[in-house]
Amino acid sequence: MEQSALVLAYICVMGLALVQVCRAQNSPQDYLDAHNAARSQVGVGPMTWDSTVAVYAENYANQRSGDCGLAHFDGPYGENLFGGSGSDWSAADAVNDWVSEGQYYDYNTNTCAGGEVCGHYTQVVWRDSVRLGCARVTCSNGAIFITCNYDPPGNYVGQLPY
Repeated sequence: MEQSALVLAYICVMGLALVQVCRAQNSPQDYLDAHNAARSQVGVGPMTWDSTVAVYAENYANQRSGDCGLAHFDGPYGENLFGGSGSDWSAADAVNDWVSEGQYYDYNTNTCAGGEVCGHYTQVVWRDSVRLGCARVTCSNGAIFITCNYDPPGNYVGQLPY
């Protein structure tokens, strides 16, 4: 019986370690690092984590946890959404997806290539957006929903992001 208890204790410790690894891949610093790496590439200063914006993001993510629908919320902050199934998507996955749109952004004309999207990228690098809050939930269907919110918001028509 003692060996069974020891094995069970070992399994519990390993399970907790795995939870910590998963959590570590989605920490505030993980979101900040990915954002700030993209911002530094275009000469934009770093963002800081803002607990008020993070609570806002968490509240919205929890509202979407039923269906994981990528529906934008018309709130006081800028917003990027990411979601999908089939993988345990992380903070870096979401931000890297948004940043990948930079290939379609033309700074000289301040436009996206025809038929492409680049507004997620421009929000990430928007120079005036300096406070960040993000949240990640696993939805009831097993998919992942991630939102990042930006204060102040960006993507104003006719303005350059940096």
